[in-house]
Amino acid sequence: QVKLVESGGALVQPGGSLTLSCAASGITLDAYAIGWFRQAPGKAREGVSCMSRSGLSTTYLDSVKGRFTISRENAKNMVYLQMTDLKPDDTAVYYCAAGQSPYSNVCAGRAEYWGQGTQVTVSS
Repeated sequence: QVKLVESGGALVQPGGSLTLSCAASGITLDAYAIGWFRQAPGKAREGVSCMSRSGLSTTYLDSVKGRFTISRENAKNMVYLQMTDLKPDDTAVYYCAAGQSPYSNVCAGRAEYWGQGTQVTVSS
């Protein structure tokens, strides 16, 4: 059974930082492109960042460029999203996803596997 489990969500003040983690089981992540998505209340899910299987290609939502960094640690079957200078508009449930190449499919939200999400709230 494939599982993706996110963790690290929290309440944080504007300007703060968080690192989200995603632990995969049942699959070997180095065979998959990966992505982070988010969904705020009343809004559609949007892609935040994605990374190719090789790790050589990454994509970021314009509003998070320079603030968020996606990474993967294949040896631990883990995916991370480092978030800095957080803003209230970053408040959402964040999901990790994994899918087969091409990674453009994952970036577009067409991933095979999804986690259950972790809540990030940015508020003073």
